[in-house]
Amino acid sequence: LVEHENGHFTGVDTSVPNRALRDALLTGKVEALTGYAEVLPEQKYAEKSRIDFLLRDPVRGEAYVEVKSVTLSRTLGLAEFPDSVTARGARHMEDLARMAAEGHRAVVLFLVQRTDAERVTVAADIDPAYARAFDAALAAGVEVLCLSTTITPEEIGLGPALPFQHTS
Repeated sequence: LVEHENGHFTGVDTSVPNRALRDALLTGKVEALTGYAEVLPEQKYAEKSRIDFLLRDPVRGEAYVEVKSVTLSRTLGLAEFPDSVTARGARHMEDLARMAAEGHRAVVLFLVQRTDAERVTVAADIDPAYARAFDAALAAGVEVLCLSTTITPEEIGLGPALPFQHTS
């Protein structure tokens, strides 16, 4: 946990997003992802990838949810992903695009671990290859969800949705 001089916090533990999201998915606290009978973490679904969450339901089908922890902010109020080159992240976007193309619901969920964020974007200048893979995934039908977090020295929880700002 990093406490900023302006009273805001940034969570830097990369294991927190999946733990927090798992609990929220199981209890129906992520409105956009409710209505699935099963929440399965860390499921193998591509040659070299595991999806963070596979949601299954006999009526709704399958939803593939990839979680990205967002901690970077270079502009006041704007959270950005990625904070470094991530070939693995680009591969995840390609895998999600494949799932969407096969007719499954595919979602990239940016979980923002900053209390000063008001919106989210892709840092294309940091990783142009990720930005291209992200844009291709959107074109294939991948959905984007952005959630904020509430952070105190005692706990980290999910906050309200944030808007995504597409800059490409």
